[in-house]
Amino acid sequence: MGCNVFVSLLREFFSVESLDARIKPQQRKKVAKENGNNNVSIPQPSRWKTLEFKCYYVAFAIVVPTMFYTAMSATNESNELNYYKFERLLSQGWLFGRKVDNSDAQYRFFRDNFVLLTSLMLGHVLIKRGVLLITHISKLRFDMVFGLFFLFIAHGFNSIRILIHMMVMFSIAHLLKRQRKVATILTWTYGISTLFINDNFRNLPLGNLLPLLKPIDSLNFKGIIARWDVFFNFTLLRLISYNLDYLARWDNQFKTLKKKDTELSQDEDNLSQENPPMRRMNSSETSLPTIQEDGNNYDTELLTNERARLIAPHHISEYNLSNFIAYVLYTPLFIAGPIITFNDYVYQSKNTLPSINKVRIGKYAIRLVLTILVMEFILHYIYVVAVSKTKAWEGDTPFQISMIGLFNLNIIYLKLLIPWRLFRLWGLLDGTDTPENMIRMVDNNYSALAFWRAWHRSYNKWVVRYIYIPLGGSKNRILTSLTVFSFVAIWHDIQLKLLFWGWLIVLFLIPEIVATELIQPFRQEWWYRHVCAIGGVINIWMMMIANLFGFCLGTDGTKALLWDMFSTLNGLFFFVVASGCLFIAVQIMFEIREEEKRNGIYLKC
Repeated sequence: MGCNVFVSLLREFFSVESLDARIKPQQRKKVAKENGNNNVSIPQPSRWKTLEFKCYYVAFAIVVPTMFYTAMSATNESNELNYYKFERLLSQGWLFGRKVDNSDAQYRFFRDNFVLLTSLMLGHVLIKRGVLLITHISKLRFDMVFGLFFLFIAHGFNSIRILIHMMVMFSIAHLLKRQRKVATILTWTYGISTLFINDNFRNLPLGNLLPLLKPIDSLNFKGIIARWDVFFNFTLLRLISYNLDYLARWDNQFKTLKKKDTELSQDEDNLSQENPPMRRMNSSETSLPTIQEDGNNYDTELLTNERARLIAPHHISEYNLSNFIAYVLYTPLFIAGPIITFNDYVYQSKNTLPSINKVRIGKYAIRLVLTILVMEFILHYIYVVAVSKTKAWEGDTPFQISMIGLFNLNIIYLKLLIPWRLFRLWGLLDGTDTPENMIRMVDNNYSALAFWRAWHRSYNKWVVRYIYIPLGGSKNRILTSLTVFSFVAIWHDIQLKLLFWGWLIVLFLIPEIVATELIQPFRQEWWYRHVCAIGGVINIWMMMIANLFGFCLGTDGTKALLWDMFSTLNGLFFFVVASGCLFIAVQIMFEIREEEKRNGIYLKC
């Protein structure tokens, strides 16, 4: 009995709904209605205790430890043929006298500054609570002031470059608010162009921009983070979000007023004949009143429904310069997100969501600590990053090269997950609940479409809201997907390789989209699950190849893996066995999602 309780608590602790309050049990009919179709399947009876799955457990017990052992033997000192090639990239670690692979520059910045970041997090939260208690100023005003201070500490005088971009974007929205289409096009045009401007002119002397700034160039204070342009990418998403939210709000209110004006025009004409001053007063309205003034109460829906908060009916005066700066420079999310829209941010600054409670935040903090420890174990025992940097896989078998690639993908997943969770925890402690960026482990994906919904989830939500839906959504899926992944690739880095990676992802999406449509009518057949599992195996191979090429092994490593896998008997044997293992893994993934459905959790990933 005690064991069952422990397992139940453990399952609840690691469930997806414990990560994000946005994920909560729902009725199947309600989910089907929200999606506009009846394709939300009925949960199947549990298969966890069947003979089929007991065989899968045995396979897991053998294969998973073998994968870890192979990755370790291929990347540590036991590989005498290649170890000397990457040993210079290793540093002295703290676990059991082992060296640590701290060669990834992106994660090294976070790892080396972890104590500083956590101190800043706690200091910011305590200072903000103290200031708000003593002075009674608004959260938005504090965020603006502290954001400007943190911007200067983080980027030094390079913060002027960011402020210039901010002012240009703000001006586009406010000066052209009556021409929404023009303002939207200019927002995207200038927004995307900033990525190229920053890439080519990030070190351009400020004096070349404005002669008045020339004395600043000699001071040479670049702050804690000299590469300001790397983190500007997240700032860009907030800039675009503000502009598009403001333009939509202005347009909506303007149409509302215009409609009311049309309905009352005859009465106003009669009124103006009797009282001309009254006519002039009505026609000279310069501010737009909030929709909330009609007496409707939106609080309950906004507190529990994220979609409602995305179009929260704020007064038009809330879209001012002060709130704009507060949002764009909001300290907990400034460096790397997660992303939250302007509308949602302003609402949460004035209202505390039910998800902001000690128990939920405490569980989230514990999961963050456990994730950091897992990352430390991998970096101390599996040196795949150093191997990839030096291409030290000479003589390795296809199985070993594939494990180098797989664990590299896991490290990429963890090096993004950990900072995002730290910054999200920071936001939670500050009273702001942002979307959880990673709700699936990288190894728990069998669908390319679903993978991108779960990977960097707040960014995915942003892309869906501001790019995918405006371009037609599923009505033009291929075109919209091509546009989305082209933007995603450019946003990540200005490299032709990543642009090809984005197009390759779209190319890999097409077979899944077509196959899904063809096989849907047969979902009640006994063989449906197994055919889908075969499709899942194919998807996994394609996703792994695309991501290994784009982020891990590069061209040479990916070619070496594919050549060894399909040109030798050992390689072909590995491919067949690996595909069988992936088939089993996909069946387990299916059952995990069915278990979630049995508990009322319906996710599209």
